Amino acid sequence: MGASLGTSAWAQEAPQSPRSSEQTPPAKPVAPRSLERVVVEASADASKAGLTSSFAGGQVARGGRVGLLGNQDIMNTPFNTTSYTHELIQNTQAHSVGDVLLNDPGVRVARGFGNFQESYFIRGFILNSDSVAYNGLYGLLPRQYISAELFERVEVLRGASAFLNGATPNSDAIGGSINLLPKRAPVQPIEQLTVGTASGGQTVLSVDLARRFGPDKATGVRINAASRAGDTAVDRESVDLGMGSIGLDWRGRDLRLSADVGYQDHQLKRTRTNVTLGAAVTAVPKAPDSAANWAQPWTYSNERDWFGSLRGEMDLDRWLGAGAAAWFAAGARSSDEANSLANLTLSNASTGAGTTSRFDNTREDHVRTGEVGLRGQLQTGPIRHELTAALNVLRLDKRAAYGVSTTTATPRLIATGLYDQGSAPLPALILVNNRLEDPATTGLSRLRSMALADTLVMLDDSLRLTVGARHQSLDLRTYAYNTGAPAAPYDRSRTSPMAGILFKWSPSVSAYANYIEALTQGETAPSTATAAIGKMLDPYVSRQKELGIKVERDRLGGALAFFTTDKPRGVVTADKDFVAQGQDRHQGLELTAFGEPMPRLKLLGGFTWLDAKQDRTGSATTDGKRVIGVPRQLLNLGVEWQLPGVTGLSMDARVIATSGVYANATNTLAVPGWGRLDVGARYQFEAGSHLVTLRARVDNVGDRNYWASSGGYPGSGYLVLGTPRSFSLNASLDY
Repeated sequence: MGASLGTSAWAQEAPQSPRSSEQTPPAKPVAPRSLERVVVEASADASKAGLTSSFAGGQVARGGRVGLLGNQDIMNTPFNTTSYTHELIQNTQAHSVGDVLLNDPGVRVARGFGNFQESYFIRGFILNSDSVAYNGLYGLLPRQYISAELFERVEVLRGASAFLNGATPNSDAIGGSINLLPKRAPVQPIEQLTVGTASGGQTVLSVDLARRFGPDKATGVRINAASRAGDTAVDRESVDLGMGSIGLDWRGRDLRLSADVGYQDHQLKRTRTNVTLGAAVTAVPKAPDSAANWAQPWTYSNERDWFGSLRGEMDLDRWLGAGAAAWFAAGARSSDEANSLANLTLSNASTGAGTTSRFDNTREDHVRTGEVGLRGQLQTGPIRHELTAALNVLRLDKRAAYGVSTTTATPRLIATGLYDQGSAPLPALILVNNRLEDPATTGLSRLRSMALADTLVMLDDSLRLTVGARHQSLDLRTYAYNTGAPAAPYDRSRTSPMAGILFKWSPSVSAYANYIEALTQGETAPSTATAAIGKMLDPYVSRQKELGIKVERDRLGGALAFFTTDKPRGVVTADKDFVAQGQDRHQGLELTAFGEPMPRLKLLGGFTWLDAKQDRTGSATTDGKRVIGVPRQLLNLGVEWQLPGVTGLSMDARVIATSGVYANATNTLAVPGWGRLDVGARYQFEAGSHLVTLRARVDNVGDRNYWASSGGYPGSGYLVLGTPRSFSLNASLDY
């Protein structure tokens, strides 16, 4: 959305700090004893203030985008947010957005339905990777997997966000949202080459180049390219990824422009699948060896995406008063996917026996999206009003086809197993819907919204009250696979309000409260609702209430938040109607901490307690039971220690622990909790006129065998096995 305003730092060389986080080192490094990095006020969203600065320790930022409200300092916003920096991404050798979120105590990474899509449990609600925002716009990023090398920051907003961001194209974002910021050229040039290897013989290569041009450095270019290829730590599994991006920006006196173009080609072969528990299974099977692979040799998943965006912001101070600005943004994505899948359905938990079948699908997405907005200030007596208005549109044309090797009439299942994997020849497809080689349109989504916000600033900026509303329109249409015949359209709209208040007890302590909603598509009646065939419920409104306190003191920051969110659910009544009378209630307590509590020691982590229950489900077997896949406790603790006496050497360790979950709604299938330890080391030194950084990492040091997640699609409790012990090593050379 729009960006906050402030003072530009582009006209000057940025100061140096050993704890800055974002940018790679200068072209000519300083002496080895200092190993300093450059702080630059880069601007991903063409805003005047630029990128928010790093917090002590450099692993997270002092703030980030809060949707419509623009960039906000963490102490000034009535929401719980964390923005993970490029420094953390590089130093932990994170390859995907999911790898970055392994550091978050309120997020657990899962897998989307049927494919190998990354999904994220935030406050116990699923956010799919195709609902992750790109520089404030939905629908532009790859659907299945998002490479972390593309981005400067990964911003997490915990909680509902219909007012802040609008409804997602995937009808989720109930428990939180994620925004990714592209990279920008800093004042000093970047010429960085990184080479590496990982378990299984995988090779890693990336290049990062940046320059600013002109006498005032007004024009910037940032080019990134990366490749990963080879086998993984999982037996007989391989990945081949290529990506590239170009980021451009220009800054004038009153006008700023930025543009990005990105490409990602992600190809998987024989990737380990989900495990679905069949109807006859009465217990969760023991997790097999973490490196085991039951995937069929002919399976693959390929995804190719082109995406880009253009942003601009113009200052209107001379016409509308101090702080006034207008902005626009537009983006597009074109993607194609092709998959041959064979997921495992377990029939015997003790022996691991099960069946599979071939499922091929292709999909093409064509997305166009944009927004315009206006921001200004107004003084009424002792109260300053920070006003924002925005219009958003999104259009998604989905084209899909699929084929299967088994049907109810012809059940050609392949016998396989969890512990004793077998390989079968490629079976023929006996039913194909739509054209696999050239699918026709099967879905068309049009999302439109208009939002207004007013932040009232009082008592010398110690009290901030934000109120606003967004009117959202959901126009969702589906078409039959083979005939193209349209189904009944889903065309609904609703206004989503929001209210938040923040009081600064002191510059280092803020207390806040908010009420905000999520807006998602209502369910369609299942086949058991015989009196409501084809009935579609009105949009679901999930209501969130939150109280919290934020503290920043002595280079250590943190937040404590209590929240409760009620999500509606459809229920089949006794007379076989279908109504929205049930709900899932998620309430919890979040504690986050970050910073540098003492010299040479960095801290990042926290704890989340969750109580997610089904309520008024219409069935005594599920009433009051826990929601599928949601743990009660989540713990993350990461520390990094710079060894005294050895200049440039740092060690880090991260503990991730998750309590048990259930794989079904009746809570009869219990999935054990798990924990793992990850460790790493980093050494920086000067070689000639170049700065060299060596990084080594071991994830899952104990080689624990565990089910990492259950579910990822509403009502499903399929299991995903955790990754085995994995080694990675890379070296970065800065010219």
